[in-house]
Amino acid sequence: MSTSHEKTHKQASAADAEDIDEFGYKPTLVRSLGSFHTFAAGISYISILTGTFQLFYFGLGSAGPAYWWSWPLVFVGQLMVALCFCELAARYPVAGSIYNWSKRLSHHGVSWLAGWTMLTASIVSLAAVALALQATLPEIWSGFQFIPEDVSNAEALNGVILATALIVFTTLINAFGTKLMAQINSTGVFLELIAAVVLIILLAINIVRGPQIVFDTGGIDASGRPLGYAGAFLVAMFASLYVMYGFDTASSLAEESHDPRRNAPKAILRALFFSFVLGGLILLFAIMSAPDLSDPALSSLGGLQTLILQVLGGGVGTVILIAVVIAVVVCDLAVHAAAIRLAFAMSRDNNLPAGSKLCTISPRFGTPVVSSVTIGIIAIVLLLVTFSPQIYTVVTSIAIIMIYTAYLLVTVPMLMQRLRGTWQPRPDGFSLGRWGLPVNILAIIWGGFMTVNLAWPRNEVYNASEPFHWYLQWGGVLLPGVILGAGFAYYWTVQRHKTGVVAEHARVETPVDKPVQEA
Repeated sequence: MSTSHEKTHKQASAADAEDIDEFGYKPTLVRSLGSFHTFAAGISYISILTGTFQLFYFGLGSAGPAYWWSWPLVFVGQLMVALCFCELAARYPVAGSIYNWSKRLSHHGVSWLAGWTMLTASIVSLAAVALALQATLPEIWSGFQFIPEDVSNAEALNGVILATALIVFTTLINAFGTKLMAQINSTGVFLELIAAVVLIILLAINIVRGPQIVFDTGGIDASGRPLGYAGAFLVAMFASLYVMYGFDTASSLAEESHDPRRNAPKAILRALFFSFVLGGLILLFAIMSAPDLSDPALSSLGGLQTLILQVLGGGVGTVILIAVVIAVVVCDLAVHAAAIRLAFAMSRDNNLPAGSKLCTISPRFGTPVVSSVTIGIIAIVLLLVTFSPQIYTVVTSIAIIMIYTAYLLVTVPMLMQRLRGTWQPRPDGFSLGRWGLPVNILAIIWGGFMTVNLAWPRNEVYNASEPFHWYLQWGGVLLPGVILGAGFAYYWTVQRHKTGVVAEHARVETPVDKPVQEA
């Protein structure tokens, strides 16, 4: 029995080595993660308790209770993307999934742009998620409000303090070892899932209206909109679009996971499915149990936190809010981990400034410590320069726009390969078969439409309060354009001439990056 087990283990290890051997890399990361660890990474990045509690107020305030329908709609659209990613995760189970996938689907310029887009968005997301503590911790205990409320921008400044402390924590945990990060993350996810189920039950017990409430627009005045209520609903979709992404994180840890060819696709789909079911029920029962949906407090920051305290009372409500804090912590931990793997993957190809330093693996901890610390520092600096609530809203929105753009930089080249007949899923791995082409097309249509929806220069999203500035209203178009344009100009003029697998990570017989076919 033991001999058979050892043989199977050796065969799996050999297959794992072949996966990264194809890219010209030698194994340098420690494989210590199991199937639940990868699932936990994906679901903690999505983090239903973080996202729903952070943005419920925006959806309800923008389109009324009927905004709930954006949740299943976003799920269906993101499922199309996730199914494409499952094929890629089984075919190319390597770190920095988005970057390395696009490298095999297209040419180096596209892959660099995909990696750069996802990396910058992930760093912004790291800062944005950490700021979610401000909406919850002071509700649990007033002592967490360190800045007196009579100080100008007290909430924003206090949010920066709490967020900075969290990012320092995620930096240390990610630097000290993958296994420690995975253990904390898995424990947090386990508690989050239990808390989500308990919350659903408690809200269901306290419902005061029927499910038909999700057809109520809440008296939203959409008469001045070009598309009427549909325009308001497209804005409200932000509350769901901001939550249901990051499932690809389950594959970013592929080089540190056992049997990633089978586990990663399963983890992606499970993370998305569980998030959809639990998140959708939380939002539905919250709307059905709210004492007064017209209460202005529910349409302001911390609206769902307020609703929970109203429905469940101080004692039980506080316990749920503590679970939300745990969810925020593990979500930020997963976002940080994903950003590190992406920076590591790009720097391993010497595709980032100081790449040879960023991809160095600590002999003591087995992790890219320099990448972990660098990303943490950049995120904290970002917090300090964007603490204005208005600027924060713009920057956060830009991060989501760029993530959806990065997804398109994978799904579009994948479709081109399908049309050419050159895409070959792994024979023994996840495959969409004949459904691959229509699913891929739907993923691109969905991603393109939602990217335009997110970037559209709406006053109520990007320039909702004084002082009004045209560049804030157009921030969703201008800043992604600047980040992508300036980044690619730097790559094309400087970095592309340095591209090649660094010696520390290159196979002895293949010291430079394996060339790929130009599209």
